[in-house]
Amino acid sequence: MKELIAQLIESALETLVADGTLPAEIQPKIMVENTRDKAHGDFASNIALTLAKPARCNPRELAQKLCDALPASDSIAKTEIAGPGFINFFLTQASAYAVIGDILEQGEQFGRAAKNSGPRVQVEFVSANPTGPLHVGHGRGAAYGATVADLLDAAGVQVEREYYVNDAGRQMNILAVSIWLRYLELLGAEIAFPSNGYQGHYIRDIAHDLEKSFGTRLSRPVDEVFADIVPDEPAGGDKEAHIDALIERAQHLLGADYEQVFDAGLNSILSDIREDLGEFGAEYQVWFSERSLTSNGDVEKALNLLQEKGYLYEQDGNLWFRSTDFGDDKDRVVKRANGQTTYFASDIAYHMNKFERGFDQVINIWGADHHGYITRVKAAIQALGYDPDKLVVKLVQFAILYRGGERVPMSTRSGSFVTLRELREEVGADACRFFYVTRKADQHMDFDLDLAKSESKDNPVYYIQYAHARVCSMMRKLEEQGQAWDQAAGLQHLARLDTDAEKDLVSTLGKYPELLKNAALNHEPHLLANYLRDLAGDFHTYYNAHKMLIDDAELRNARLTLSAAVRQVLANGLKLLGVSAPEQM
Repeated sequence: MKELIAQLIESALETLVADGTLPAEIQPKIMVENTRDKAHGDFASNIALTLAKPARCNPRELAQKLCDALPASDSIAKTEIAGPGFINFFLTQASAYAVIGDILEQGEQFGRAAKNSGPRVQVEFVSANPTGPLHVGHGRGAAYGATVADLLDAAGVQVEREYYVNDAGRQMNILAVSIWLRYLELLGAEIAFPSNGYQGHYIRDIAHDLEKSFGTRLSRPVDEVFADIVPDEPAGGDKEAHIDALIERAQHLLGADYEQVFDAGLNSILSDIREDLGEFGAEYQVWFSERSLTSNGDVEKALNLLQEKGYLYEQDGNLWFRSTDFGDDKDRVVKRANGQTTYFASDIAYHMNKFERGFDQVINIWGADHHGYITRVKAAIQALGYDPDKLVVKLVQFAILYRGGERVPMSTRSGSFVTLRELREEVGADACRFFYVTRKADQHMDFDLDLAKSESKDNPVYYIQYAHARVCSMMRKLEEQGQAWDQAAGLQHLARLDTDAEKDLVSTLGKYPELLKNAALNHEPHLLANYLRDLAGDFHTYYNAHKMLIDDAELRNARLTLSAAVRQVLANGLKLLGVSAPEQM
């Protein structure tokens, strides 16, 4: 409808240019917006305000000339001029109610753009280090990323979902040593477990599997393991130096078998993450290995390219990237004096790899603690010769869990955390997916477990699902009464729907396609979540104020047809949020 009104305005502008009211060289941007108050019509445009100066005309006078020049349309009942010069458009009832037929005809496709009609976009999300199970903090990034990808898909974008597996580096080595030390304990060794090791029970589970697979093959004398090792922090030492020394000792004592321990941890945890995300509704087309960047030569290739362009230099034995040339606050090390490349070097190579795959846009969904990382990554992208604006980074704030009004403590290293799986088991995947996207991703979020489990209108996901189930219940009751909903008759008699509640519902339904597009292109799933809550609220208000299964067949079918359209849009929106649409509750 906005497009139609814009076309009518454009035609009126051509008329005013032709008669000399407007200069021929104007190139106006025609804006048509939904009105907030239905007393002001269905849509409004500020075109007269934007053109008043070049037209050398009072905005209200220009608005009147535009209204007079508008072509006749069966869709427009009338226009009004409001305020300093806004033009308000009132739709005919038939035009406004046409959306009901569109919804029922298009079904699941209502609001969606033609598939693969847009650019090719990669969405990378979660990408948590495979050093432990996903926890409730990761859950927010998973829900946000999965929903953004699904919204973009609905907007016609060609979406590829990717998980970057950090299967290299120090944290993975700490994981391997933690598992190996627990393995030695299973074999009877008494060990002072390092304070900087991974403490969770899952470490013992992996160690147990290691023992079943290898028996005592990986066992080494404790005296050899800890001989001359830097003391740990509780003993007055340095916990970082202590764990690093243990990593080096494990690699030396185990030799080639160190990879067995390393892979046991990686494969076990990564398998758990894959399963967890799949059950959460987060599916990926690509699981990209960080280690592959070294094995396939991408890291070396990226650094060589930066060297050729003059963006690398040596200082104090380290190799540095001139990120300050691109707005960063300091230069960054990409290769240390010992010859090892840094995490940042891998990230440079990874993003080079992304753009080499031909994406029109790359969306990275990171935790809010990575805010300072954005500038240096964009700097590297620009230095490599790519457009840094094609990288969009969306930051996700950590979710704080509350149970019984008290905050639940979280610490991955100590193993004191609530896993995403535990959260799903307690409140259900539907509540998890919905609650995580009810606020903007970069805003602080408190996750109230008690609210998520409640069956009340205060629980938004329950409130929305109940609206869908209510329509289904109406249809079942109608059938039990020996009657049937006649959709064709309902569409024929939509003019009988003349109450304010019915008009509000129709208006809200009509906003869905544009809302869906805005939520997708702005990467803001909370817009859809809030819309569904409003739609459900409008329907509950309508249902509570009007009888549906009445004797008047014309009005009954019209009301059921409107209700069926509401049910379809609720189902469509909930599906995009990864939430089920139950038929009974």
